[in-house]
Amino acid sequence: MKIDTRIDELLANLQPITLEDMKEIRLMNRTDTKFVTNKENLARLLGLAQGKYFAQFHNDAMIANYMTTYWDTDTHKFYMEHHNGHAPRQKVRVRTYMDSNDTFLEVKTKNNHGRTKKKRVAVPSQQITGENGNEEFLREKVHLGLADIHPTVRNQFHRITLVNYGKTERLTIDYDVQFHNFETGRDANVGPAVIIELKRDGNVFSPVLDILRELRIKPSGFSKYCIGSVMTNKELKQNLFREKLINISKLAHTRLY
Repeated sequence: MKIDTRIDELLANLQPITLEDMKEIRLMNRTDTKFVTNKENLARLLGLAQGKYFAQFHNDAMIANYMTTYWDTDTHKFYMEHHNGHAPRQKVRVRTYMDSNDTFLEVKTKNNHGRTKKKRVAVPSQQITGENGNEEFLREKVHLGLADIHPTVRNQFHRITLVNYGKTERLTIDYDVQFHNFETGRDANVGPAVIIELKRDGNVFSPVLDILRELRIKPSGFSKYCIGSVMTNKELKQNLFREKLINISKLAHTRLY
């Protein structure tokens, strides 16, 4: 059986939860822990999650489609902040939930305590302008205007979202991630790699941590913006991401560098 078919079948066996039911666990101020694995382990995880997790159900589907465009300065300020390990650090992106066509201009800020805050405003499309307060929003959040930043990297991916029965955490599972670089014109993808992100307020009990330990999946940072940038723009400073790419390649059983 093809692995994608197996994933679909296991996902369909999970009890669904609607977006309306998930409003109480938006976790806009949260701690994030990321893990990287492959589709084979994703299927195993979904099997072990039966009876412990809901699967988000929206528009008659449990798999959502996302498109995100990251914006940065000519000197790649936000990329370099992450590469050099600065905290706090920020990212500016425009995210489209492709199944509903809802689009938001977002600013993510990660502080030096590992907590992430996300602020966003609705926009009509991926092509943001200074209308509807977008310029003011950016100047307030990142002290830059639209004239100071431009689109750099776009990604598209599928996402599964799981919620534990206690509704204290969200687990997002991203796969089939593809990148396009607006500066170089290059495309890339992560093959069978799967990015899992555990999002919770504080250190509340998490059933999936026991599952991940059983599957020997260890925490591993993964920034879609930074990895996509490294894979599609060889001119960027990237020495601190090279080892990460090698390790991710081993986990995913595919060469990403």
